[in-house]
Amino acid sequence: MENAIRDWRGRPYLPGPVPADRTRMFWLAWASMAAISPLQYGYAALLAGHAAGLTLLAVWIACQAAGALPALHLVRRGRLSVRACLAAGATLSGLGLATAALTGLTPAALGDPSSAAPADPTLAALGASGLVAFVGYALLGGLGAGLVYGVCGEVVSSWYPERPAARVGLITGAFGYGAVPLLVWAGIAPGSTSVAFLVAAALAVAVIATAARRLRLPPALWWPDDVDPRSHALNAARLRTTPEAARQFRLGQALRTRTLPALALILTCAGAVSVFDVIVVAGTGVWGAPALLVALNGASRSLAMRACEQFGRRRVLAAVLGALALGQVLLAAAMQDGAMAVQAGAVAETGTTMEAATAIQGANGPLLWLGAVASGVGGGAFYPLLASLVRELFGTERATEIHAVVYSAKALAGVVAVALALLALTAPATALLTAAVLAALPALATPRLRIPGLPVTIPL
Repeated sequence: MENAIRDWRGRPYLPGPVPADRTRMFWLAWASMAAISPLQYGYAALLAGHAAGLTLLAVWIACQAAGALPALHLVRRGRLSVRACLAAGATLSGLGLATAALTGLTPAALGDPSSAAPADPTLAALGASGLVAFVGYALLGGLGAGLVYGVCGEVVSSWYPERPAARVGLITGAFGYGAVPLLVWAGIAPGSTSVAFLVAAALAVAVIATAARRLRLPPALWWPDDVDPRSHALNAARLRTTPEAARQFRLGQALRTRTLPALALILTCAGAVSVFDVIVVAGTGVWGAPALLVALNGASRSLAMRACEQFGRRRVLAAVLGALALGQVLLAAAMQDGAMAVQAGAVAETGTTMEAATAIQGANGPLLWLGAVASGVGGGAFYPLLASLVRELFGTERATEIHAVVYSAKALAGVVAVALALLALTAPATALLTAAVLAALPALATPRLRIPGLPVTIPL
């Protein structure tokens, strides 16, 4: 601390040489995030249209969201090494993917939910295989993905302190589009879903284990010596669009503000709609649509971080949530067109569940693809935007821990997503319009988020 450089706000920096393998660490973290993507987006698209799959997905999301905070707490305090954490994440993530394949929980085994007499068993009805899937995929696989997600984000943000939000946005984007190869494989060869999950399991173990050997945290207060921290802190153009926190908040202080619960509520609403969209679009049977949605879900994260450098984080977040709400309206219109097509066709089945299923499968054409595009653009970009907003609102010193608390709201988002998916089994248009409201309300409230600690007389 004696040799630390301080900026105009008194924040200390210890400039040091940039390690030769910093870029390699970034790409290993990126690859690790892509490797765990099939656990969420691949499973949601391929299996979560069934009652058993929905239950497992909800538990997985809860465990993944809850697993990041304890891991970060232990890693930041030196009680758990990055290598040990990622090694455990590699084992558990690979186990989760392998369990999804070996327990027989494939679309063929569970039955087609749109058929006249779908199998669609509940988790309890699956017996031993259901219990194994619950423990192996939902619990252990979710915890493993949480370890990888949290630690990779911490390592990358620590090695790129001059642009942490942009770099973390890139690796979280991989968590979105990393499932695209699995979805394309399953779309081309639907009968080989189990093989696809087994290959994904092998890749996850290999990639994350390699990252465990290479990734490490920088020294405390490290800053790259090729960037002057004092000039960076006084960059007027950057401060206009991305202002900094009034002071450095600790976790307990952040919890006592009104802003942190507001961020958690935004993530709950948007996160639920994001997962729900993957399930609904996959249910249309047009396998290219969920692949496009998931690809945009990931790619939009890095694009949003670039946009916020020009327009500000809150404006971009409001636009992203607005796109997500628009996507729900477009998908609802596509479902309505699908229902009208079914009524005009030769299908004569009765019953609300059957009508809803045929309406979903009948959805096709421009509205479906436009809805998938809008939902994909809005369904992933809010994650890195919220993470960067935490830095803007609460400071950088405890940003990772505070964001982990906000991110834990994703556990509730998983429950809401499952509730929407269950509603969509009987009333898809109603479920989508409800999702539109869930996305639109935070979009309207986001521009009015205040930096905690500033007097209320200071204009937004």
